[in-house]
This record gives sequence, structure tokens and C-alpha cells, in this order.
Amino acid sequence: MLKLKPAALAFAVVLIVRSFLPAGQNGPDTRTDEQKLLEAYHAISSHALLGYVEELASDKYAGRLTGTPGFNAAAEWLVSFFKSWGIKPAGDNGTYLQAFPNPYTLIFKGNDLTLHIPVKGPGSKKAEEIKKSYKYEDEYIPGGTSGSGEVTAEVIYVGYGITAPELGYDEYRGVDVKGKIVLMEREVPVSPEEKPDLFKQWRPYSFHQYKLENAVAHGAKGMVYNYGPITNPNNSYREGFIYTHVGSAVVDDLFAGTGRVYKDTKDRIQKTLKPQSFATGKVLTLKNVTEHHPEGTGYNVIGLIEGSDPGLKDEVIMVGAHHDGVGSCPEIMPGANDNCSAVAVMMGVAEALSKSEVKPKRSVMFIAFGAEEQGVAGSGYYVEHPVRPLEKTAILINMEGPGRGDKISVLAGKDFPGFYAFLERTNGTYLHREISARSFPNIARPRQDTAHFLWKGVPGVTVGAYGIPTPYETYHNTKDVASLITPEIMEDIARLLFVAIVDMSDEAKLRFRN
Repeated sequence: MLKLKPAALAFAVVLIVRSFLPAGQNGPDTRTDEQKLLEAYHAISSHALLGYVEELASDKYAGRLTGTPGFNAAAEWLVSFFKSWGIKPAGDNGTYLQAFPNPYTLIFKGNDLTLHIPVKGPGSKKAEEIKKSYKYEDEYIPGGTSGSGEVTAEVIYVGYGITAPELGYDEYRGVDVKGKIVLMEREVPVSPEEKPDLFKQWRPYSFHQYKLENAVAHGAKGMVYNYGPITNPNNSYREGFIYTHVGSAVVDDLFAGTGRVYKDTKDRIQKTLKPQSFATGKVLTLKNVTEHHPEGTGYNVIGLIEGSDPGLKDEVIMVGAHHDGVGSCPEIMPGANDNCSAVAVMMGVAEALSKSEVKPKRSVMFIAFGAEEQGVAGSGYYVEHPVRPLEKTAILINMEGPGRGDKISVLAGKDFPGFYAFLERTNGTYLHREISARSFPNIARPRQDTAHFLWKGVPGVTVGAYGIPTPYETYHNTKDVASLITPEIMEDIARLLFVAIVDMSDEAKLRFRN
């Protein structure tokens, strides 16, 4: 809650008195800039922000997979608010939209994952077969860019699926995967946090696209990816190559009876950096029903509030949030916290700044990135085609998942202490929330839009919320729903950013760049 300073408290009394005066007899406006700012501050409403989340997470937008009609409709919905608030278009040809190519894949019903278990009864000469079908979402989810079709084959465990001659490492050596299904780990066996220098050598092999393409190159017909299971549309598409995301239930069944323990096998790879690939002897059927759209187009939605100071308005403070989701796979994944809540907070800041009587001296750009879930493609496109020069961009304040919890996190806040000081000062004056900053080395594959800006030398942080146990339970699945959102934390983050942006906009010189 806001704790008013003396001047603000006096302003609250003035408001009460003025509200009882007859129309036209309110007298001269004696409010200070701080008091005017507080009016806009208090107008940011948790109720309105939750309404934005409920709208974007509703079935009408079908999970907002970039390229789909649902995503396009969500973009136009956001544009309608920018227009109504008088925020200027900053996209292509006088519009709010910046278009970029973005293939996508639709996943339909009719998918299946089945384990074939041979059973030979006493005295029987011929083994019979039991089929174990796995449960959608709890035990498997179709790959977000899987080809359409069905494959039944033996499963070969190939560790992380890496062929790296320069590292003397090949997990396909000694196993024949032609026509088979490969079981594969995500990431690489080296940690970017624990061994950053070594990780950089392994980094090219951490991408989902590399792993899938390498499996295809070795003749595999299908893949079970030990990833979640979650929905993830960030991968390559190869016609006829079927892949599915699985969790521990499937992996444990595939290791059972092989004489190997899954955890020990994976640990051995990480400790020795030597492949542990082997044929499991297990047979799976993968079936996915999909439709690929190579012609897809994505959009960044971009609006601008022009700075009021002729000498400072060329500098831009960016407020960003990706407005796409993972779509339907085949059930709709609402993405309420990831990332409807971020769009809602951005909208709260945008409306407050557009209606505030105290205008920022620097320009403020609002950008809703597309295709974050598909390889952070929208932000990648923007930094190559910026609508304002990157060297004039003071900072990107990006948001990821700011809708669940009671504490505020600022990823890369430690890397930009000059910026973080504005947040700390604002929080200490008005909000008094628990807030923490972390460093962000940004050497792994890009997992959020801030990464592309940092690689271009533009200061960038990612603001989110935490304090809810095990948030992964709702990550990229059907459980990320609006009823789990914490409206008060969204309100406080929007208020925090609103005041901090006005505050830093008034600064004669921003020294955020390292």
C-alpha cells in the first residue's frame, strides 16, 4: 500500500475537500507535480489489470500462438487500447504492428503415446503384447512443431543428442538409430552457472532445433524429449518426423529392466562428459496430428509516448512484454501468468503515463513482442529493425510472469545498479514490497526477450514476481489460468514502474550503460 509523504497526505485532504464543493467552485489548481503523479498512480487498478489477464487468457484467443488468428486478434485488442489512450503508433507504415516471418504448427486431437510390453505366460511359446497408453499432459504432450503421422519403433537412448567432433563427443557413435525413436535430454551436460567458460563451447548444442535436426540427420524417425512434459513450440519442423515431450513416468518405464538406472546414467554423462547411449529394447508408438504453416507472420505491437523535453525526447525508455503464448497442443494453454500478466502490467503503465498530467521528458515506448515462445523471434527481429536507434534506447524494462506472488524480482538488476536504484527508491517511498535483484550472465540460449537487447549492448532487465511455491506446475500447460493470478502484485509492479519511469525520465543524464 502507498504510504503518503506529508505533501501527498495534504493532497489527499485537498481532494476530499474539493469533492464537496459545488461544480465550478473548486478554485485554482494548487497541486504539485508529485500530487498530480499520485493521482495517476492511484488510478492503476488491480481490478482492471486482472480484467486484462482474464480477457487475454480466455478461449477466444486460443492460447495466442504467434501466427494464428487468435494471436492476431489479441494483437488488435491491445492496439485498440493504445488508440483509445492516445498512444502513437510506432510500427510499420504508420501502424502499431511490426511484422516478421514466423512459421507455426497447429496440433490437433488424436495424439497418442503407447508403450508395447511383450508378455510371455507360463508354458506359452509365443509372447503376447500389453499396450500401456500414457496420460496426456501428466505424462506426455505432443511436440509443438511435430510432423503429422505415426511411428512405432524401438527406443534408443542418446543422452543429450550431441555430435561435437571438436569436443571429441558423439552420442550417436556405437548405436544405430535409423528408423528408430530416440530418447533425449534437453540442454547440455555442462552448467552455464557452474562452468561458464566450458559451457560456451557446448552452447551451440543446447538448442532444441539442433537436437531435432541431428536426430533427423542420423536417420531417426521419431523422438521422445525428456522435457516436462510441457508445451513448447520452439523447435524445427521436419515433415514426417514425429516427436513428443515426456516426463519421468515414460523415462522410468523405458529404463526399467535395462540394467541401468536413469539418474545414475545421466549423472555419469555430466561427471565424465562421455556418452552413455544404448538401445533400450523398448518399443513405443508415437502419433501426432499436426498441420504446419511455413507462411506464418508474427507481429510486435509498438506504441510510443513522445517525450516532453526537446533535448531528451530522442532517448527512449522501453517497456516490454511478450504477448504471445504456446497456443493449443491440442488443449488450450491459457498462459495467464506467462505472459498475460506482463501485458496487463504494461497496459497499466501505458494508461497511467498517457493520462498523467505529469509527462515524461524522455520518450517511452511500449512493445508487446510476438513469438517469444518460438525462439524469442519477435525481439530478435526488433533489434535488427529498431524503430528508434538502439544507441538512443536508455533501457528495456521487460516483464515475465509478474502475476503470481508477493515479492518482486529484477533479473539483471545487479548488472545495472544505476537503474535498479530508481526502483529501490520508488519502492522504499511508496510500496514497501520485498524486492530483489539478480545478475544475468546471459550466455545460454536466449530464453527471454531481454537477451537480444543485452547482446546488442542495450541495458535490459526482466521484472517478475515470486513467492508462490512450485510455479513450474503451471508452466506451459493448461493450468496457467487467470484464477491463480495475484492482482495486487500486478498493481504494485505497474505503480512501481510508472513512478520510476517518470523519475528517471527527469534525470539530466541516465548512466545505465556498462
